[in-house]
Amino acid sequence: MFQAAGAAQATPSHDAKGGGSSTVQRSKSFSLRAQVKETCAACQKTVYPMERLVADKLIFHNSCFCCKHCHTKLSLGSYAALHGEFYCKPHFQQLFKSKGNYDEGFGRKQHKELWAHKEVDPGTKTA
Repeated sequence: MFQAAGAAQATPSHDAKGGGSSTVQRSKSFSLRAQVKETCAACQKTVYPMERLVADKLIFHNSCFCCKHCHTKLSLGSYAALHGEFYCKPHFQQLFKSKGNYDEGFGRKQHKELWAHKEVDPGTKTA
């Protein structure tokens, strides 16, 4: 009745000795491809296609994609990301406002500290 595209087609072939045994040969259109298992960036478990969500090039289960601060389930239109961590928009704004910058608000060193001048040895000449 129905035939799937790429399905194996059986063709009988006879043994060279004439024993009449038959084997099955698969057509070239049938290929066995090993499926790559994708893992969730949050729980490290296998993600199946129906529950797959991709945000910032990371793969998640729909249920694992949640705010780091309040654990509310996020959607692709309701999240903000910083340093690989995902937040709901209200908490992202709240954490920014608490310190006035993204780094301190999210528990990191201020970016300007990375560029601070180190003390120069008084014996060295600077141009």
